[in-house]
Amino acid sequence: MMLQLENVVKRYKDFTAVDQLSFIMEPGEIFGLIGQNGAGKTTTFRMILDLQETTEGTITWEGQPIRNINRDYLGYLPEERGIFPTMKVEEQLLYLGELRGMTKKDAKEQAQFWIERFELDDKRNEKAETLSKGNQQKVQLIASFIHRPKFLILDEPFSGLDPVNKDLLKDAILLLKDRGTTILFSSHQMENVEELCDHLCILKQGHSLFAGSLLDLKKQYGKVKLRLRTDYPLDALAALEGVEEATAFRDEYMITLQDERYAKTIFDIVSNGLFIEKFSLDYLSLDEIFKHKVGGTHV
Repeated sequence: MMLQLENVVKRYKDFTAVDQLSFIMEPGEIFGLIGQNGAGKTTTFRMILDLQETTEGTITWEGQPIRNINRDYLGYLPEERGIFPTMKVEEQLLYLGELRGMTKKDAKEQAQFWIERFELDDKRNEKAETLSKGNQQKVQLIASFIHRPKFLILDEPFSGLDPVNKDLLKDAILLLKDRGTTILFSSHQMENVEELCDHLCILKQGHSLFAGSLLDLKKQYGKVKLRLRTDYPLDALAALEGVEEATAFRDEYMITLQDERYAKTIFDIVSNGLFIEKFSLDYLSLDEIFKHKVGGTHV
């Protein structure tokens, strides 16, 4: 294992921000830490980075205390954005790369690669303060991993990015993974976590509600999401045994079952002399599971 948290606690006087948190990250994986605002995600990141001390518990990197790690192995994008406003884009990327132990030549090569990949080539000689917020964020993203860290923490990296730039970031994260970087990130956008992560931890008020693989989490609920396109009446569907909820969305029905074992019976009933254009049974989305576990919304 690369990173392990065991029974980590962070307490501020009478307030416990993180309570008995444990999870393991394996080398080269992408791991999601999710929770509502104030759940303890950023505090956890800061303890992993040794920017804050733990009250109790241990955080180890390859079996050694995290504080002993070479700091150049780490990359961090904080939720609070900040770059040098009066420095030119390429200039500050070179500066930050060299600050993290890179040679000028290596920093130049990496800056060139990521500037082109994030479609900033025409902005390289502009001052950061003149850029749009989205482009400023892309500059800070590059700064967090230009030095090719072994371990990268991204705190809400997708916040403020439009769909095109979100896709650019997803591609970058997957490329970094392919190059061997272990990545821990948080996001309020569950579709990003679901698309990128094999493992995750769900926090609520500092407590872990779940830590493990995304598939194991989904299996807790079973395949209870049914998508159906048929002439069978919606009100009749809603009245069938085992149907928890039935709604119409455009030209198809969205049905939540109490248990996946009801699916075959529903199929037999609906297909009795009627045409079925679509009958698809799947797990709940991470967004649906998150709302069920945490309650309320996650925005």
